[in-house]
Amino acid sequence: MHCKGWVIILKEIQLKLDRILPNVQKPGRYIGGELNSIVKKAEEISVRFAFCFPDTYEVGMSHLGMKILYSLLNSIEDVWCERVFAPWMDMEEAMRREGIPLYALESLDPVQDFDIIGFTLQYELSFTNILNMLDLAGIPVLCEERTELKNLVVAGGPCACNPEPLADFVDLFMLGEGEDVIVELVTLYRKAKEEKWSKTEFLKEANRLEGVYVPSLYEVSYYEDGRIREIAPVDNAKFPVKKRIVQDMSKTFYPDQFIVPFIETVHDRAILELMRGCIRGCRFCQAGFLYRPLREKDPDVLCRQGKDLCESTGYEEISLSSLSTSDYSKLEPMLDELIDYTVDNHINLSLPSLRIDNFSEELLEKIARVRKSGLTFAPEAGTQRLRDVINKNIMEEDIFSSCRIAFEGGYTSVKLYFMLGLPTETMEDCEGIIELAQKIVGFYHHMENRPKGRPVNVTVSVSTFVPKPFTPFQWFGQDTLEQIVTKQKHMLDCITSRKISFKYHASKTSVLEAVFARGDRRLGRVIYEAWKRGCYFDSWDEHFYFDRWEEAIKECGLSIEFYANRTRTVGEVLPWSHLDFGVSEAFLAREWEKAQNAVTTPNCREQCAGCGANKLLDRKGGKCVE
Repeated sequence: MHCKGWVIILKEIQLKLDRILPNVQKPGRYIGGELNSIVKKAEEISVRFAFCFPDTYEVGMSHLGMKILYSLLNSIEDVWCERVFAPWMDMEEAMRREGIPLYALESLDPVQDFDIIGFTLQYELSFTNILNMLDLAGIPVLCEERTELKNLVVAGGPCACNPEPLADFVDLFMLGEGEDVIVELVTLYRKAKEEKWSKTEFLKEANRLEGVYVPSLYEVSYYEDGRIREIAPVDNAKFPVKKRIVQDMSKTFYPDQFIVPFIETVHDRAILELMRGCIRGCRFCQAGFLYRPLREKDPDVLCRQGKDLCESTGYEEISLSSLSTSDYSKLEPMLDELIDYTVDNHINLSLPSLRIDNFSEELLEKIARVRKSGLTFAPEAGTQRLRDVINKNIMEEDIFSSCRIAFEGGYTSVKLYFMLGLPTETMEDCEGIIELAQKIVGFYHHMENRPKGRPVNVTVSVSTFVPKPFTPFQWFGQDTLEQIVTKQKHMLDCITSRKISFKYHASKTSVLEAVFARGDRRLGRVIYEAWKRGCYFDSWDEHFYFDRWEEAIKECGLSIEFYANRTRTVGEVLPWSHLDFGVSEAFLAREWEKAQNAVTTPNCREQCAGCGANKLLDRKGGKCVE
């Protein structure tokens, strides 16, 4: 009887989809059935896991973490992981009109039928999409209204380092890297389901797993001025909650095939993860601290994985993924082997995240053997003083040296990334960004070995700095919106050459990003109220309504200034003070003080800075990096 009803429902959904899909943008987003997608028999499954990406199909299908965990969970015989993406506005309208609930792509089953509903948190401005997806699935958005173990809502990813704004909506968070903890969580859930545990019983037991954080097991109290007084565990919950890491990158699970989309996605190619972590210690870079300690993957493993992915997908491009590709210690010997394969098979090789100070002629020569793409460097700041503040550890001579190598190698365009609103920044620092770009244009014209008859173009891309948890700048108050706009206009006025292209990002989104990056549990009501006002897909400019967010924040008795613009004192209880991501607060405080005095710290290969990340490794003591 149950199976018969399921078939009838499935056919009804299929019939409705057949009717609405011809009338929506990119129907390939919503049909599933792609090469290498995994379909199992539902009646043979113990745990069904809906892996939800709170953005469009094109964005989500580009995400490496989703590819890894999807394949990992499906490697477990009685577990079925399926993909769910946020439908675009036109599709959502049609689904609500036709009574189609949010569904998973592999089976077309409603998300409401799944045991665990997992969200990956990649960007703060996707938070309202989580509420909208739950609502579209017919699932209560508030934890307190989901009383049964079924439809357990979990989340992980970089934004889980401060999960507090989502504490009202997400039952538990996985902190750090997910490969090991997600398997343990699913195993525990299977046991709970078989033994008919209550949701409360399961959450208390899940809290014992390393890397799992259950917000309901921690109480937060506040001072009258809004600052946090205390974050206290209840029911013997662990304190602090430590992140989880993969110990050996060469031995950890990695897919030998990716799902091949029917439509073009943001990054539609094979991806090789060289390493996790970074040796540099740039003080603005949250990822550089969240993913410590550094762990590299063996070159032979990388080459084998690259070949497997290309042969199982037909992809004609491989991208090397890491926070700093040119810092991979065995890059050149690995490239020697991999490039032979890519050249012989007409496969493009992409090397993003190259460092200015170790970009060499040898590396350019290797890149030149495959199809050329543009070169991008990230000086981050326009003056040496400010580069020292952020611990970029590059000199202006390094920038010109890299540009010279690129120009002599035949390149005539270079893209430079900078940040606006960094700690201690002055108008002279902003002017320095444009002056540096104009120096590079002049440098090109004075080169004897430049490409003849071809004009140079320097693209300056400027984003607004957002202070993030677990960085030395976590205490820093972001520039106000007015200050940001003033600096942007001033830089535009400083440009005197048509050979310089200037791009900058919307500053209002960066302000809201700062609010949630450093926010506490009281922002849960703000998220709920903004969503009710129609705020979702906030990361898309055409659907971002800053005035509605301002209204929601004001209605909840809170302010943007308190969260985004207020500089906090070292020692203040922060919303994430009960979480341990490996780097000690004492280390971050030392770096914050050094930043204010423009004093740099050597990279991890030159000298251990004592950040504390080595305690996360099985090999206790000593340095993380040789």
